[in-house]
Amino acid sequence: MESHEPDLRSEVKDDEKVRSIQSDYRDVDLGAATRALLDFATKLTRAPQEMMRTDIEALRSAGFSDEDIVDAAQLAGYFNYSNRVMDSLGIEPESEMRFQPTP
Repeated sequence: MESHEPDLRSEVKDDEKVRSIQSDYRDVDLGAATRALLDFATKLTRAPQEMMRTDIEALRSAGFSDEDIVDAAQLAGYFNYSNRVMDSLGIEPESEMRFQPTP
C-alpha cells in the first residue's frame, strides 16, 4: 500500500481518513460501491480459492457492469502478481513512491 499512498492521498485529501483506510477500510464510510469493490479485491487477494458467483453478484448489485468486474479482477490479479514477484526478490519501492509528508 505504501507505494500507492500518493494516489490514495490525492483522491481522499484527508490524512486521518487515509490512515483509517490503510488501517482497515471497513471502519471508514466509503459508500456501498467502493466497499463492495474493496471487499472483492481483498477476498481475491487473501482467499482466491473461496471466490464464488455471489462475489460477482455483490458487485453487480453495487452498480458495477460486467466490464467493470473484469477490469477489477484483472487489476487485483495483476497487482497481486507483481507485488509477490517484487516481494520474493526483495525489491523495495522506489524512494519517490514513498509518502513524503509536507513540512
